[in-house]
Amino acid sequence: MKTIEKVLIVGGGIGGQSAGIALRQIGIEVEIAEILPKFDVYGVGIIQQANALRALDALGVADEALRRGSPYPKVKMCTATGHQIAEAGTDPIGRFPSHNGISRRVLHDILLERSIELGVKYRLGLTVDSITDKEDGVDIVFSDGTTGSYDLLIGGDGINSKVRNLIFGESKPNYVGLSNWRYAFKRPKDLDTGYIYFGKKSKLGIIPMTEDSCYVFVVSAEGADNPFIKEDQMIPKLQSYMEEYPIPMIQELIDQVVDPKLVNYRPLETLNLPAPWHKGNVIIIGDAAHATIPQLGSGAALAIEDAVVLAEEIKKQDGAQAIFTRFMKRRYDRCKMVVESSEKLGEWELMEFSGQKLPENANIGATMGKTTGMLAQPI
Repeated sequence: MKTIEKVLIVGGGIGGQSAGIALRQIGIEVEIAEILPKFDVYGVGIIQQANALRALDALGVADEALRRGSPYPKVKMCTATGHQIAEAGTDPIGRFPSHNGISRRVLHDILLERSIELGVKYRLGLTVDSITDKEDGVDIVFSDGTTGSYDLLIGGDGINSKVRNLIFGESKPNYVGLSNWRYAFKRPKDLDTGYIYFGKKSKLGIIPMTEDSCYVFVVSAEGADNPFIKEDQMIPKLQSYMEEYPIPMIQELIDQVVDPKLVNYRPLETLNLPAPWHKGNVIIIGDAAHATIPQLGSGAALAIEDAVVLAEEIKKQDGAQAIFTRFMKRRYDRCKMVVESSEKLGEWELMEFSGQKLPENANIGATMGKTTGMLAQPI
């Protein structure tokens, strides 16, 4: 049985960098191939629930994320006019709060700093062109014509994963009919936690990122066939959604939406690859295997958890198939539940935004509560 000593990770996002850190902490040599020629992460925020912080702690970066982010308690769920109807989020786990808001760029920088500290090697501006699986490893031809040999290959290259398509054949993400808008602001003085407001045409959230900054997100239905928004429509459309909410804290921000290039807009897609997520000496993690929409704020958390669990299993050094089998046993049901629950919540939101009556069994609170309760359980 060959000892795993050298691993290639394709994709330098949250999942890929987390895997690099986790493997370096157990002494594995790691290279990360990232298709971007330089990192240029957009600076809008990300929600970290307590389970994400617990996973980041295993990577040695949770305290830094809390220091450079903004811890806050459970999110207040409100009507469009501001009447609170519920709270949402995982309970605190040990010393970790229910939530931490942080800029995605800042989180990336924290992971990059830790990766470099541990000796992760980066190769920017390239990806894999071919993968040849062997009994004792994988041979790679990169997009720049260079080659390499590794004991394992981890595909962490996102929802449109090249690794996934090379290993399992092409699989396309599913557009759910919803879109997500994000825009960063100076933090209002009365923003004491995260808030989510439910309107007739959209859902709006305002989330702390630091003591001085926050971001607003809007979930909307932009059309099942063509969710593309032209740049000159970005500002008026986002402002029009915000105008639905007569909350002083929101209304004061509308005039600050001025730069279309700072609007982060994307149609929402999911992907839930059937088990197994591995073949031979190749495994995929994060959005490459289980991309979810942000209705439960858990996409990045699942990728970080994947990285931590995979490193724990690799440390046992009992062969790729045994390692991957245990990984799937620990991860598949958990990730599948988050993807499916998020899809169901998105389906109900789309119905409401379209003026349709929800089915009798639609229970948003129960669905969120069951899933976040599961996420609080150990990984």
